[in-house]
Amino acid sequence: MCLAVRIYDLPMAEAIVAGVMIKDGRILLCHRSADRQWYPGVWDLPGGHVEFGETPTEALKRELVEELGVCVHSLSHPLDRLCTPEFEMDIWQVTGWDGTPANLVPEEHDAIAWFTAEELTSLEIAHDSYLPLLRTVLKRQP
Repeated sequence: MCLAVRIYDLPMAEAIVAGVMIKDGRILLCHRSADRQWYPGVWDLPGGHVEFGETPTEALKRELVEELGVCVHSLSHPLDRLCTPEFEMDIWQVTGWDGTPANLVPEEHDAIAWFTAEELTSLEIAHDSYLPLLRTVLKRQP
């Protein structure tokens, strides 16, 4: 459920999707390039915009192929929804993928890296709500 109130004389918020990828007790984050219009120079979850005619899960799978070169074959139920006046972002845990993540879009991200829960606290992260969500997801890992 989205708790933000939409102001109807503004354009509709954009639909965004993001994926939480965990490997060996670490979460993959992408560092947004300094020249990005939105959230420059911070660590963010991989993902992007839902295009016309796509479902959110189709968009997430496409974005992860384009950005990281991985083929997603399984996702959790949505973990969270982040709402702002500009966008609504649904976040899934990517529970299965083929391939090794690589930074395929250096114009969007200048780095990608895996982080433990402890390392997350020292990062400048795109959204304050990420930290408790990511810690919770990491705690649930076997």
